[in-house]
Amino acid sequence: MSNNETARYALRDAPSLGGVSLPSRASNAGASAAAVDQATLLILTTSLLTDRMLWYSDFFEALGDRIVATTWAWAGELQRTGSWRATAGPVEDFPVVGHFPMFPHTYLRRLNEFAWDYRLRPPSRLSHRRHVSDSQMKPWLRTTMVPARLLAMLGLEQQVERFVGRMLQRYLRSPEALARLTSLRPSMVLATGPMRFDEPAVVAIAKNLKIPTLALITSWDNLSTKRRSLFEYDGYVVWSEQMRHELHHFYPSSRSVPIYVVGAPQFDVFFKDEFRQSREEFCARAGLRPEAPIVLYTLGSPNAIQEHHGALDMATRIARGELGDVQLLVRPHPAFDNAHEVELLREFRPRVVVQRTGDPDAPFRSQAREQIIEWVNTFRHAAVVVNFASTVTVDAAILDRPVVNLDYDPEPHQPNQGLVNDANHVWTHFKPIAESGGVWNVRNAAEMVTAIRTYLAQPELHRAGRRWIANYVCGQLDGNSGRRLGQAIVQFAEHCGVHLPEPGAVTTSRRDRSA
Repeated sequence: MSNNETARYALRDAPSLGGVSLPSRASNAGASAAAVDQATLLILTTSLLTDRMLWYSDFFEALGDRIVATTWAWAGELQRTGSWRATAGPVEDFPVVGHFPMFPHTYLRRLNEFAWDYRLRPPSRLSHRRHVSDSQMKPWLRTTMVPARLLAMLGLEQQVERFVGRMLQRYLRSPEALARLTSLRPSMVLATGPMRFDEPAVVAIAKNLKIPTLALITSWDNLSTKRRSLFEYDGYVVWSEQMRHELHHFYPSSRSVPIYVVGAPQFDVFFKDEFRQSREEFCARAGLRPEAPIVLYTLGSPNAIQEHHGALDMATRIARGELGDVQLLVRPHPAFDNAHEVELLREFRPRVVVQRTGDPDAPFRSQAREQIIEWVNTFRHAAVVVNFASTVTVDAAILDRPVVNLDYDPEPHQPNQGLVNDANHVWTHFKPIAESGGVWNVRNAAEMVTAIRTYLAQPELHRAGRRWIANYVCGQLDGNSGRRLGQAIVQFAEHCGVHLPEPGAVTTSRRDRSA
């Protein structure tokens, strides 16, 4: 029997989903109150970028003793030896999740996505389709285009999404999650990856069990660039008012549920003294000279453009002395570090150093405290930051570091120049940044050299624009976004009628309970 067939039989035979009347949301909250003296929260996380914002912010502290948190994480095994060990509440491995059948489930899901594309005409998704995905599209997927366009013309996309959502919700992709969730029966579920593959499988079960669900949109580009979320949630958490506006635009159903604007929890570490190093200590650990300026060249996902060509060109120019007595620090994306750049740039040491931001042999990518300290101080001590249309532009802006943004494809013959143009001047999330006056867009390597040399001499140049970028993207920048996220969970629980003890009424700590 295949995995999909197993999932179908498990769904048919599951007593909680096989025709038995499910408890209402109110009765579920009452049962939770009767069983324990605290509300319970299940956190779903399947990304190191989400893990780190939970580990290194004040999120768990903000829950206090009123809400007990259990976490299901891809990197759950790190609870015994790594960063999860320091958090409050139990941490468990994420359950095994299977795929949807190709037809009708996946077919209708893609039909729904394309119908929304035709209806909303989202610049980022249409650009990516034009430059990347349409040329790779499988024949069966092309057959959805005509009906999707027709549905959009008739204004039926919302009805289609509700129908498809109900169908996907009924299909069980994880019998393991069903058993564990039925046993745990939390008061509410927080999904930190509503656009990813695994977490919606658990959310579907939670919705069938009438457990309130809350979605955290973990990055400013998710709403305009990612595939559509499979389900409607009972509430959402976003960084900023701009993200709230985009959420309402791309997901009209969100206008009728609570939206919590908390800031960007991942950047809380930038404001904490415990993560700061002196320049001398940072340079000693990185193999750099503290007296020489550091040009930081950051690499994004290799799925977009081959940015290592730009890093190689910059290393060559620095070796020739085109930028004076400076050092180049190359930082791969933490989720894609495979040590390729270490070998590529080895000959340029010691003036060129490549950081190791991930272990390619590890079963799960994670960022320990030492790596967070390295990340924070990499940007604190950089003189200039070079990147292509990346979130590190925001990192640099928060710390008032000048940003050079590639407006050209550094790969020989520039096969992706059209995609680069669109990312900077069409894509919903980055166009305002590229055209804000807070970054220096360069159209070739010679302009890059000019921009870097100018910024080294005038680091205050474009400071007002950088301040605008940080506020526009993050909303609130005070180191307390993780705390506000925890407070949002408490407010969401109250909104859903979940029983909460009064603050200070519970004397046994959550850590003691989970021990």
